[in-house]
Order: sequence, then C-alpha cells, then structure tokens
Amino acid sequence: MLSLVASASWESVPTQPLKQDRIIAAIDLGTNSLHMVVVKIDPTLPAFSIIAREKETVRLGDRNLTTGELKPEIIKKAIATLGRFQEVAKTINAETIIAVATSAVREAPNGKDFLQRIETELGLSVDLISGQEEARRIYLGVLSGMEFNNQPHMIVDIGGGSTELILGDSNEPRTLTSTKVGAVRLTSELITTDPISNTQFQHLQAYARGMLERSVDEVLANLELAESPRLVGTAGTIETLAMIHAREKSGVIPSTLNGYEFSLKDLRELVNRLRKLSNSETAAIPGMPDKRAEVILAGAVILQEAMTLLGSESVTVCERSLREGVIVDWMLTHGLIEDKLRYQSSVRERNVLKLANKYHVNLEYSDRVAIFAQSLFDQTQGTLHHWGADERQLLWAAAILHNCGHYISHSSHHKHSYYLIRNGELLGYTETEIEIIANLARYHRKSPPKKKHEDYQNLLTKHQRQMVSQLSAILRLAVALDRRQIGAIAQVQCEYYPQFQQVNLLIFPSQSDNDCALELWSLDYKKGVFEEEFDVKLVANLENSSVTSFS
Repeated sequence: MLSLVASASWESVPTQPLKQDRIIAAIDLGTNSLHMVVVKIDPTLPAFSIIAREKETVRLGDRNLTTGELKPEIIKKAIATLGRFQEVAKTINAETIIAVATSAVREAPNGKDFLQRIETELGLSVDLISGQEEARRIYLGVLSGMEFNNQPHMIVDIGGGSTELILGDSNEPRTLTSTKVGAVRLTSELITTDPISNTQFQHLQAYARGMLERSVDEVLANLELAESPRLVGTAGTIETLAMIHAREKSGVIPSTLNGYEFSLKDLRELVNRLRKLSNSETAAIPGMPDKRAEVILAGAVILQEAMTLLGSESVTVCERSLREGVIVDWMLTHGLIEDKLRYQSSVRERNVLKLANKYHVNLEYSDRVAIFAQSLFDQTQGTLHHWGADERQLLWAAAILHNCGHYISHSSHHKHSYYLIRNGELLGYTETEIEIIANLARYHRKSPPKKKHEDYQNLLTKHQRQMVSQLSAILRLAVALDRRQIGAIAQVQCEYYPQFQQVNLLIFPSQSDNDCALELWSLDYKKGVFEEEFDVKLVANLENSSVTSFS
C-alpha cells in the first residue's frame, strides 16, 4: 500500500468512528480523456492504495469550431463512458464517486447543460472546478505520491485544454496557475498539415512560450534566493514521453514511471524527430498509446517551452495528479487527514478570510453575523430544514462575505457582493459552491430569490435553488440581529411550535439596559421572507437578562 506521502506518518483525527478500508472513486472529465481511479483508504494511517484505473479517450475538447459547444455525439459518448465507470465503481463496492470537470466543460457554452444531463441520466453529480482549483488538487495529488522533504518543487501538468504550473513545498502551494495551452487545444488550433510544416512548428513553439510566460513569471517570483526546485511532471503527455524515452534508452519500460527522470536535451531531440513524422508514423512508435499520436507533438512542445522558461534541465515524473488530488481533498474535508496537511485542511476558511481582507470587510461584524447564522441553522435543523454540514459551511462563507460589495459601492452592495465572490477564485470550493455562496450573499437583503433573476438562474438544479432560498432567509435574520453592528445582541434561542406553525425567537441582549429596538425593528422588517420560505410565523421577544457571550 502506498502511503499518501512516502515514508511519512500522517496521524488521523477523524470526526466519526473509523471505518476500515473505505473505497472511493474519483473521475476526471478531461479535455482529451475521461479517467477514473478507484482507491482503498485505510483511515488509520491515513493512506490509500489504487485498486482500479479506467480511461476512455472521448475528446471533449473537440468542440464545435463555430459555437464552441460540446458536440452531441461526444456528449453521448461521454455519458456512456461515465455510465460504464459507474458500473465498475459499483462492482468494486465504492461508497461514493467524486467527479470533476475541467477546461473543456468550463469553456463550452453548453457545459453546464452537459453536467445537468449527466445528473439527470446517471444520477452522478459532477463538480466544475476553476483552473486554479484544478492546480490546487493536482498539487495535493503529487504530494500524495512523492516526498518533498520540505523543499520547494515546481509541478507541470499538461492536459488536453490547459497546462497547470505550480510551486509548492510539503506544507502549501505557493503559486497556482492555469494557462489555456493544452495538447488537444494547440493541435486543433495550430496544426493543419501532416506532418507539421516548418512555419506552423515555429508558430507552435512561439505561441506556447508566449502563453506560458505569465505563469512562469509567477512561479519564479515566489522562489526565495538560492532555492533550486526540482521540476515534477504529471499527466498523459509527460508519462508518454517518459515511456518512449525509457524504451529507447534502456530497451525496457520501468514497472512504474513514478520518479523516472529525463532531460531537456533528450526532450528537444525527441521533439525534433516528432515534427518530421506523420501521424501514422508517430502512432507506430513503440510505446505510443492509442490516440495519443496526433496530439503528442503539441504536448511535447509545451513541456519543452515550460522547461526552457523555468530553467529546468530535467523533469521527474509523478504518476499521481488531479484524480488522486480529488481523493486527498475528499479525505481532508472528511477529517481523515489532520496532522501532516492541517494547513491544507483549512484552505476554504483561509481563502474566505483572505477575500474578506482584500475587500476590507469588517471581520468583527461579519463574524457575529456568521455566528448568528450558524446558530439559527443549528437550532432549526431537523425541524424547519434538513441541510447538513456542507451547506452550513457555505452559509458561514456567505455570512463572512455578505457585505464585501461595499468595496465597490454602498448602493446595491448585495449585487456587488455577488460579483466579487463569483470572481474571487475561492480555493477549496467548486464552481457550483462558489455560485451558491455568491447567491446567498446576493440575497441577504432587498428582494428574495426570483426565477427571473439571472444570478439565481445560474444555479443548475432545483435542489441548489431551494438551498439558496432557505439559507439566504436565515442569513437575512442573522444580519438583522446585528443591525447596528455593535454586538447589541449576545445570543438567540429558537422555540418551534409545530401545532401553531410558529417560531419564537428569544433575544438576549449584551447589556440589560439595551432595548435593542433597532434590531427588533429590523427583524420585523426582514422576517417576511423567512416566514414565507419556511411557512411559519416568527415572533421575536426580548429577554430581560443580559448575556455576555455567544452560544
């Protein structure tokens, strides 16, 4: 069994009784291929071992040249492949499947429709993730398969539609970048002759170099003096190049490519050979996987230009990447990794607070609103609603950020909050979760969610819309409870009387002589949305005794 980090002991502090050998599947809907990895997790280490891999070259990146949309026949093939993956995972008794979609689906105008169709036809929920979030999970995947020894490492992951460049050490990623250059994308956009013409080859090199420069600058800017990080390469293009290199240098393919190293000099020689070959000649190279031949040159050029710009003379292969990173992220969010990656397990909270600081949010105030929101959530859970820990965390994030729109303007600041959150690159969250947080903040005041609102329409499912409607109603009450932003109210207590469809809200002031008149007025003004959403009557009463702390 491979430990998450070789020769390292990761202590586990689970939040629930341990279940031995949990089986989890992770699916990556990439631009070139659909991949699935099924792993067995031993929570006592914690560690995971890979027990099955599946791959199908579907080419989601082969989109309609005019509209940019995913093609109907490719959508059909992708859904059939995902159905087969589900059957394999079911056969191996996987308890859950985590699926993520990347650049091809992100960029396609019908990408969200495609994800909704997957959910409708297969009952499989696919998370759309940003380029930066993809880079973060690649970092986690590499960290799970390679010992960094607290030294900085640069990571390059060349996919079909994008290339991620990452700088990180054993504790955190310092730089996370994603650039729209990939093996499939550049092949379809820049190569029209077979073999490639000299003019197109020069253009291919120059384009890849130009596109990568900004990411490379970010990586190099975060290096400290005298640091000389190793370059690690992941994903299909680099593994293929390593396989060809190994076969030609030694005559045998190593049992694992993990840790295999080849030089920039050898890569340049291989690129110069590949540029002179036709697709059929490239496909005949020993070790060339099926359907990789037509895109390998573009992928090799991307690697060559990245290594040249980074000043790296060699690259070391890591066989773990995005899919394994999805597994590690799942383990982090489920409390199975506590010691070694404690810093990573708080990535959501840290990024919310980072965004709050960026937009000068009054954290003392927003923290009180978050505490009220979570208290109301907890006290009405199981009676008025049945949302769980994941939704509670999204409510917290929205409560912290609900006022960030003031950074742009006081007028319509709730709408500005939506925009800032939606475009804030919150790491640790999927695109859907960011959309939900943004909508929760959007509806903390003024009009409740309405079908005609464009922001609300961006939510894909009825389940997500109901979540926003109910949790934003709770957030409205939390905001009202600190109307003057001075902490006049210390805590609230909910009493639910189902026979009367009534909720009594007992208000405990911080100071016994404070009548909290403005807070009570604000509650009365804002309670209508809550009452309509949960079909109850809300009655707020001020208690005589003061309380000095939240509960």
